[in-house]
Amino acid sequence: MNGRVIADRYELATVIGQGGMGQVWTGYDRRLDRRVAVKLLRPDRMAGTEDGGDELRRRFVRECRVTAQVDHHGLVTVHDAGSDGDDLYLVMQYVEGADLADHLAEHEPYPWPWAASVAAQLCSVLSAVHAVPIIHRDLKPRNVMVRPDGSVLVLDLGVASVMDADTTRLTRTGSPIGSPAYMAPEQAMGGAVGPYTDLYALGVLMYELLSGEVPFAGSTALGVLHRHLYEPPIPVRRIRPEVPPALEELVLRLLAKDPQDRPADAQEAYRALAPLLPTPGQALADHHGGGAIGPMNPTRPFLLPHAPWPDRSATVPAAVPVPTPAATPVAGVPVGAPAGPPAPAAGGGPDVAEAVEEVKRLLDQGGITQAVDILGAILPAAAAEHGERSGIVRSLRKQYAATLMDDGQYRRALPELRALVDEYAAESGPHAARQVLRFRYDAAQCLEQLGEAAGALDEYRALLPHFQLDPDDLATAFEIRRRTGHLLLSLGDRHAAHETLVALLFDAERVHGPHHPLPVEVRHTLRWLGEVRA
Repeated sequence: MNGRVIADRYELATVIGQGGMGQVWTGYDRRLDRRVAVKLLRPDRMAGTEDGGDELRRRFVRECRVTAQVDHHGLVTVHDAGSDGDDLYLVMQYVEGADLADHLAEHEPYPWPWAASVAAQLCSVLSAVHAVPIIHRDLKPRNVMVRPDGSVLVLDLGVASVMDADTTRLTRTGSPIGSPAYMAPEQAMGGAVGPYTDLYALGVLMYELLSGEVPFAGSTALGVLHRHLYEPPIPVRRIRPEVPPALEELVLRLLAKDPQDRPADAQEAYRALAPLLPTPGQALADHHGGGAIGPMNPTRPFLLPHAPWPDRSATVPAAVPVPTPAATPVAGVPVGAPAGPPAPAAGGGPDVAEAVEEVKRLLDQGGITQAVDILGAILPAAAAEHGERSGIVRSLRKQYAATLMDDGQYRRALPELRALVDEYAAESGPHAARQVLRFRYDAAQCLEQLGEAAGALDEYRALLPHFQLDPDDLATAFEIRRRTGHLLLSLGDRHAAHETLVALLFDAERVHGPHHPLPVEVRHTLRWLGEVRA
């Protein structure tokens, strides 16, 4: 396969990594004369892709669009994304360094200041991606890279989500999607994931750096997941007494079985780490190893912030460059000039009609992010021209909220949806009542995606009786019940989740038959739930 050219531009050179999803290659960008890293994904080899990968391709484009919104120095820059034949591809910057698993193996035991410094940098990245919100779902040492200057990069952001839009899915071999050694209890049980899920994985990663081993190991995936669910970890200070008590306390909080017992967010975890980090100008001899700070030392960004690196006149160690690409998939919209603001109308303001047509064109071509920008810009002009309560403005606001959701911008969509709920609730008639329910349902999905599991669960429970009364809304009622079961799992109420899903399975089989995708998925989830509990 050496010499294959992707998208008539990227020539593949050498395989530097491969797994069940696909391969990672070094490559060459013919147009800009630069080395790149190319990740190839095979939709037909992933879980839940009996349709030949069409659904996965759709999710891939969406995840590319959403994750492209994140700008952080701890994420690898992505240059391009798309499909080529049977493959989906990501083209990323070529980065020198080593993944954290290899780095740990070369420096065992890992100095605890290094572990704290790695974790602090990861908290910074997680805080940025969770604000979008994006959940990594597969944070582990192989998905973290240490560069020569000691800075840390997170890889494969969004890829786990592409693999598994519903976290209950299993691979065709019956194995859970993700890495069992780093999987949070709620993720293992098929519950809704959130920022707290990544924080648990961070705790596992920190435990491994400090002790040399993951907290829960076993001969089978199910055995490992069972230990995550039911066994407490051995405190790291029993293995490494020199680890500061505050660092051990943070690791144990991150590894709490109940998400509510973990730090509230990555910023809180960072604040706990801050007193343990080296300070600029602090004597280098105070730190593990003493003396000058060599390459791939994670404390260096804190001790010598913004200092130039590497010194090319010095000898750089012969560590094998591992340009493992990562992860931030980028927008998979057609390449072209970005959509500009709508042309001014004769009166000097934007042309609303022209903007609406441009939005339709962009949505047809998959340019959702550009459509969001145009809708947000045109709404004030449309309100000034037609009035806040006009039909065209209301239509634009509904399109704006829906497009924000399609773009994964749930934090921005939620207030728009709540405003529409209030507006329609002030009106009378069956149409207004139906619109209120629909926008409340969309708002509940936003809450779920933002990690507000309890709020989403309350809203779904309040909405369910209304949708169950209408035979035309049976599919929505089933979906609400499915989401309720997953949220109950994420909140740790496995008994209620089991009862909810069993009842849903009975009704779904009665309506659709046993081979419909919904009962098949629910049955698979229940089987998995039973296996883990056994």
